[in-house]
Amino acid sequence: MKANSFATPEEKRQYVQVMFSQMADGYDRMNRILSAGRDMSWRRVLVERANLSSGARVLDVAAGTGDVTRLLTDRAPEGKVIGLDFARPMLALAAEKLDFALAPRISLVQGDGQRLPFPDDSFDAVTSAFALRNAADVPALFAEMRRVLRPCGRVACMEICKPTAPVFRSVFALYFNRIVPLLGRILTRSPEAYTYLPESLNRFMPSAQVVQTLQEVGFRWVGCQKLMLGTVAIYVGLK
Repeated sequence: MKANSFATPEEKRQYVQVMFSQMADGYDRMNRILSAGRDMSWRRVLVERANLSSGARVLDVAAGTGDVTRLLTDRAPEGKVIGLDFARPMLALAAEKLDFALAPRISLVQGDGQRLPFPDDSFDAVTSAFALRNAADVPALFAEMRRVLRPCGRVACMEICKPTAPVFRSVFALYFNRIVPLLGRILTRSPEAYTYLPESLNRFMPSAQVVQTLQEVGFRWVGCQKLMLGTVAIYVGLK
């Protein structure tokens, strides 16, 4: 199924949930391969931009296999970190990584980022890594993040984006649209996921529109930092 062929937002939500459940086993390995080993350094920058206090209460939306969730626990050693994802196989892998000797300071929850199972004003920060393209309704996702944030709480979201430099944009397009699907076919049991990946980026809003959407749902002091020659963006905002 192509990224632009979903009849309804619910159809996309169900498709993405099934896709990530099926690709969970090879997810970390492919992240390292496709990013040339750089994705963990980007996640560390994301966590830094969350600007956590040692006792912060933090929600990691679309936590996947728990890489960002684990980094957040290091930055908030006296706080509480919750990793949320709607793909149970991803959470099972996250549980293998996380040190649950830290419990009750850390927990994993199965749930949908657009229907967060938490009261208003629950968290000091909300993070997400590479989740925005997969959301059925990005404004609704941002609105939910803002709802569960406490006043002056911070959102920090990371997503792939298209570079703007003309020459590198062409190189990136070749890599993302041709080589990534090829690697998916060769190296994984979920080749369709790595066809969806470039299609989802091609259909996703540009960085300026992401910033505008954050502002429209009520975030203030919204900013965007580009990494890796403009191919990764970190968006931050305050409630």
